[in-house]
Amino acid sequence: MEETLRQGGFAMDDEIPVDLMEGLSAAERDPEEIDRPSISYWNMCWLRLKKDKLAMFGFAVIIVITVLAIAVPMLSPYSYDQTDFAHMLEWPSRLHPFGTDKMGRDIFVRTMYGARISLTIGFTAAAINMVIGVFYGGIAGYLGGRTDMIMMRIVDVLSGIPSLLYLILIMMFLGNTVKSILLAMCLTFWITTARMVRGQILTLREQDFALAAKVCGQSRWQILIHHLIPNSMGSIIVTVTFLIPQAIFQEAFLSFLGIGIQVPKASWGTLANDAIEYLFSYPYQMLFPAFAISITIFALNFIGDGLRDALDPRLKK
Repeated sequence: MEETLRQGGFAMDDEIPVDLMEGLSAAERDPEEIDRPSISYWNMCWLRLKKDKLAMFGFAVIIVITVLAIAVPMLSPYSYDQTDFAHMLEWPSRLHPFGTDKMGRDIFVRTMYGARISLTIGFTAAAINMVIGVFYGGIAGYLGGRTDMIMMRIVDVLSGIPSLLYLILIMMFLGNTVKSILLAMCLTFWITTARMVRGQILTLREQDFALAAKVCGQSRWQILIHHLIPNSMGSIIVTVTFLIPQAIFQEAFLSFLGIGIQVPKASWGTLANDAIEYLFSYPYQMLFPAFAISITIFALNFIGDGLRDALDPRLKK
């Protein structure tokens, strides 16, 4: 390139005519320029997440369970509470893939109906607690000082009382319904998110972009909502993802103890509770709901691990 310019009578310090540069590629025009398409942070995270086979397996499992939970109770000829005393305690067969229980109810339909309740409680509780925890922790972390101290002492008091006690007391007064379980979970589940968000905000509020926004005249709420919380979304998403299996297991545990969802409604916990009586004679009744709980929690944990690795900016290449 340099030799060609000298032969044409141009010095290296002279401005190169535009017509001579038209036939050159971007790399030839500027050898130091990197010809690479720009990739946003979220696109980079998605590309990294797709390489995680366990996370993709988790997504596939959750999608399949969700589709089955919606379609099976709608399309099956059996209802989740339909009894058939002529087919009680039948082993898995073509007509009843998961067998029947002591009332002749189809366990396959009841398991899929239970997936509706468990997934609804898990995702709804996680979403509500995310909103509460993000704003509570964000306000405490950004305002700091006495406000932060008072808000965190309230969190310490709430976290010192067992969450199971809240659940039992609320369901004693409001009944064993999905709404009462969600309300009980919303009293304590947000504490983990709030503490995490507070730590993130305490770090981010001293960064240059937050100070620049303050100098530009933006209010505290604008800085918190438009700058600090969006920059904490990676950690928030990971934390909320791990809250979902926790909520699902909590509901199944309560129903298993008999203080959660009550029959004839079906959840994975009630199915496991009904199966205890026939654990050794008809083990299939315990096998299917236990497997559903296990595979769902494993899948959600795989997704959480994958998101944690994908959203970590230190892994960005």
